Amino acid sequence: MKLPRRQFLHLAAGAAALPALPRIARAQTYPSRPVRVIVPFAPGGPTDIFARLVAQKLSERFGKQFYVENIGGAGGNVGMGQGAKAAPDGYTMLVVATTIVVNPTLYERVPFDPYKDFDPVTLAVTSPEVLSVNPSLPVQSVKDLVAFIKAHPGKYTFASPGTGTPGHLVGELFRLSLGLDLVHIPFNSAGLAIGSTLAGHTPIAFTTPPPVVPQVKEGKLRALAVSASNPLPLLPGVPPISEASGAADFETVSWHVLLAPAKTPRPVVDRLHAEMKKIFADPDIVAKAANIGLIPTESPSIEGISAYMKSEQDKWGSLVKTLGLQGSQ
Repeated sequence: MKLPRRQFLHLAAGAAALPALPRIARAQTYPSRPVRVIVPFAPGGPTDIFARLVAQKLSERFGKQFYVENIGGAGGNVGMGQGAKAAPDGYTMLVVATTIVVNPTLYERVPFDPYKDFDPVTLAVTSPEVLSVNPSLPVQSVKDLVAFIKAHPGKYTFASPGTGTPGHLVGELFRLSLGLDLVHIPFNSAGLAIGSTLAGHTPIAFTTPPPVVPQVKEGKLRALAVSASNPLPLLPGVPPISEASGAADFETVSWHVLLAPAKTPRPVVDRLHAEMKKIFADPDIVAKAANIGLIPTESPSIEGISAYMKSEQDKWGSLVKTLGLQGSQ
């Protein structure tokens, strides 16, 4: 039997649409079971705190549990590698920071590709690094600190949470931008770095806000500047490094991104992206994020996140090479 052309085209269009129906249905019923959120660092750090905030809110919005699993090791590479190998079904997510684009240059080998192995979901928050000093240093501003270090070349050190961390790289950028003879001392966490600065062993530190803000408020440390272009609400009156030092274009922030394994169904990714946008439009969440030094940001499009990550990899990868750290870990 020969079908009329119009009827044939109508049936063909309907048949072509059928494969999309299961994907749409999966997105509408997603999730049907708990979702694992990998954090590739130990509990208690900024990435972990952010991930738990996100997991709680996603659980409330979806009515299914999103739970955090900490898989630390090798500067985050172990957890990121496991995220890359997870099934792309929407039931494993990865919350990670700037390290995902630094480590491919810093380490000789990493068990993931930031772009081929992951699909971006959202880039939700940024966070500056805080330049703080032990009050025993006779400095009240960044300009004072720069003059003091130049008057005592090679004598002073700065602490960071570890080689290749944002704190380390921001500290090195500060040193290079201002021509300082300043030695880096890496620690295994921001808490340990701040502990050393409190004790006066490494009188200068570059870390994320959570471990340093309480010490500043108690008068045990002095915050001189933040690495973002705007002041941090948690530290009113503490200026940006660019403004305080005169170093042009010194805007550097850490960021946290939610990723899914590559080839996760796009409707699932789109739905998560939309829900995350709603979560970080909630004033309560904005306030909770601000209390730990995280600044909610308008996420780029899903495609725009990849472009942003690549620009950040170029920026930090170039610095890692300048420092002679390429493949050093």
